[in-house]
Amino acid sequence: MPIPIFNSIASWILKKRIHQMELFVKYPNEVQTELLTDLIQFAKNTEIGRKYDFKSINSYQDFADRVPLTYYEDLEDTIERSRNGENNIIWPTPIKMFAKSSGTTSSKSKFIPVSQESLEECHYAAGKDILCMYLNNNENAKLFTGKSLRLGGSKEIYKDKGTSYGDLSALLIDNMPFWANYKSTPSNEISLMNDWDTKMEAIVNETMKENVTSLAGVPSWMLVLLNNILEKTGKTKISEVWPELEVYFHGGVSFEPYKTQYDSIIKQDNFRYYEIYNASEGFFAAQDLNNSKDLLLMLNYGIFYEFIPMKTYRTPDEKIIPLSEVEVGQNYAIVITTNAGLWRYKIGDTIKFTSINPYKIRVTGRTKHHINAFGEELIIENAEEAIRQTIQETQSEIVEFTAAPIFMDGKTKGAHEWIIEFRKAPKNPDEFRDRLDLNLQKVNSDYEAKRYNNMTLNKLQLNIAKPQLFHEWLRQNDKLGGQHKIPRLSNKRDYVEELLRINQQL
Repeated sequence: MPIPIFNSIASWILKKRIHQMELFVKYPNEVQTELLTDLIQFAKNTEIGRKYDFKSINSYQDFADRVPLTYYEDLEDTIERSRNGENNIIWPTPIKMFAKSSGTTSSKSKFIPVSQESLEECHYAAGKDILCMYLNNNENAKLFTGKSLRLGGSKEIYKDKGTSYGDLSALLIDNMPFWANYKSTPSNEISLMNDWDTKMEAIVNETMKENVTSLAGVPSWMLVLLNNILEKTGKTKISEVWPELEVYFHGGVSFEPYKTQYDSIIKQDNFRYYEIYNASEGFFAAQDLNNSKDLLLMLNYGIFYEFIPMKTYRTPDEKIIPLSEVEVGQNYAIVITTNAGLWRYKIGDTIKFTSINPYKIRVTGRTKHHINAFGEELIIENAEEAIRQTIQETQSEIVEFTAAPIFMDGKTKGAHEWIIEFRKAPKNPDEFRDRLDLNLQKVNSDYEAKRYNNMTLNKLQLNIAKPQLFHEWLRQNDKLGGQHKIPRLSNKRDYVEELLRINQQL
């Protein structure tokens, strides 16, 4: 089929999906209520359905009263049984795939169930809808005249006892519909390579010869790839390598610390950035408008949402609410029930709503990734905004960063200790430190109060990392590539101490 015709047909088919999105935008709570009913009815004869008597659940309140909230640790034994081939435990249809993820909260591996329903009705449906929204906003888009460069996980898929496991991206690539695979690069063989460094070189060699029109992947790793492309080709900007490149679909970490660097190497007029929010557990939200920071919460992917206000999280007053009760501007932990057999599962992410008509969100961080050693309640959103302002003010560029508390020892006050690896270092590191400290106070009133006259907290300490520090930390922890990312904030010093030790060895 000639490329122009393929582009027109694909665009026409994808744009038809906009009407399906209009339904949940117009009737969000009704769609969610019906979805919960369908999930409960479908799973009523499973082991978990019998345990909590799904047959007699007639309302959301019944569901909330009867089914407990769960963490992965609560499900670990049950999931292990599923991985060993047992069926009908948490979901009626056989679960043959598990997304292996260590996340950033533990070095211990998690195996998140991926049912055939979640693969098709969530992950792949989301891929179509992202393209649909982009095409709907950009009538002259020519995505299908070229290929999408996908940068996924670095682990091959392992099979055992009739089930398989691997990075989510590897599972998606391995089961990708033919039409999507036809218009993607690199090849499956390269995408599923196990060694990250070998894989990176192979991707560079293959993709620099292609006509790439879109990018998809985690910002930190995609930036490494693009810089390698420039070095290999000898070009000064990505638009010289791929003249028809028009959009980057990114997710996994905040884009703010990286945007300046992307702008400086892509140098393409009218280039678009589109943010997505997905995880091993499901696909949750996506940017639905050009030049927007708000993500439309996708309500028809087989995921029922509940929320815990962070003001009450893990307190005696903890409260769990459905979508219909959320408020704009509040910080919430997400709880999901899915068509892969996760029931009232805490995924560990926090979000805030920017709109409730339609429901739009921004990701604010992780429930376990914050610093609150002194009552300062510093969340990832605060840290990344302060970093963004500081690198703009000092005309610097960063590769990665992390921070942790310095605890009081009875003689000295507390503080925050930052480790930052720069791509372009500030001319005056002390000025950078002072500006970062001030910007943190601007975006977080609790931090400002604790810093007032050094009452509780001293000025933050800044450690400038040696080149490749964070890459080496990821390598030593077998976390190169894919969805693996640096823990931005921690209430403990484990990450910082390990990074400081490696930094001394470099």
